Amino acid sequence: MTASPDSTKTHDPAADRPADQAGNAAPDGHDHRAFRDALGSFATGIAVVTACAPDGEFVGLTVNSFNSVSLDPPLVLWSLDLASPNLAAFRAASHYVVNILAADQIEVSQHFASRRPDKFGDLQLCLGAGGAPLLQGCCAWFECANEMRHAGGDHLIFLGRVERFAHDPARPPLLYHAGRYRQLARD
Repeated sequence: MTASPDSTKTHDPAADRPADQAGNAAPDGHDHRAFRDALGSFATGIAVVTACAPDGEFVGLTVNSFNSVSLDPPLVLWSLDLASPNLAAFRAASHYVVNILAADQIEVSQHFASRRPDKFGDLQLCLGAGGAPLLQGCCAWFECANEMRHAGGDHLIFLGRVERFAHDPARPPLLYHAGRYRQLARD
């Protein structure tokens, strides 16, 4: 298929929006709940990002902001709320691991989404680069050098250079959509 000259022009999707949706698109002063609900329309995987802080303490949290960036070099990204109590530890860590949760790991997701202080006490761990914990039972993991960080509104975006990774194709991923955990349909 060849692109027509018009396909390269900027398109304003608001021009095609039905009249009943006109109030939901205000970019300034927007309704945060409506914006979150709209973002929830995009199904994502669930990951737990883990690191070893310079003081030797393990930190970890549940995210769904994980994304691939580049194959060569292999780069991934994720973001962290600037108000997170773990921000300083992740900024200072030399490495982190993005642990992609499997469909049977809802409890792991909830565990790392909680505010409990010791999230690693009950878990079996292997240590990766920089002492970052690798969680057991995940469908994939990516050991990353903490390459760059970029400001992104009320979040900090972490860009990681993948040094090692593994995946288990027999373990389907845990998904999140419209505020609920989901699983892939069986073939």
